[in-house]
Amino acid sequence: MTIDQAVMRMAGIFNLIGLALAYFFSPYWLLLSAFVGLNLIQASFTGFCPAVYIFKKIGIKFGPAFNP
Repeated sequence: MTIDQAVMRMAGIFNLIGLALAYFFSPYWLLLSAFVGLNLIQASFTGFCPAVYIFKKIGIKFGPAFNP
């Protein structure tokens, strides 16, 4: 697995968790999905993604999208 795949996988999982929590508990959990979406948008413009630094410290290798 590369960092690119890990970031996309994590974003998808957090989005689905936010939607499920909003459905079962409170609509305020939709803010989690909104935050994930906004973070993906800003990362597409700036190239900065906090999750990349976490995955880099874990030792996951870079893919073509986040290559330094």
